[in-house]
Amino acid sequence: MGTAAEVPADGARCVTVNNRRYALFKVGEKVYCLENTCTHRGGPLCEGDLDGFVVTCPWHGSQFDVRSGQVVGPPARTPVRSYPTAVEGGRIWADVP
Repeated sequence: MGTAAEVPADGARCVTVNNRRYALFKVGEKVYCLENTCTHRGGPLCEGDLDGFVVTCPWHGSQFDVRSGQVVGPPARTPVRSYPTAVEGGRIWADVP
């Protein structure tokens, strides 16, 4: 999925793996991976604002916890799929389909 250095501190990066888009978020030294599509209307989460562990969709303002994909602010009601992620030797590994 790339290197941890490619994801800005307290920010996001869009990546494509197997023709699917994912959003990587770095909070502190930890990297989290979510499906890149907001469950409300399909906005690109990797382009949203990150505040602590909460990403805000740039289209309609839905908010998700990057650690779990759970909705923390409407209008979305369905969580975003999250994937277990690890950083080893500076490389990001996520258990994605």
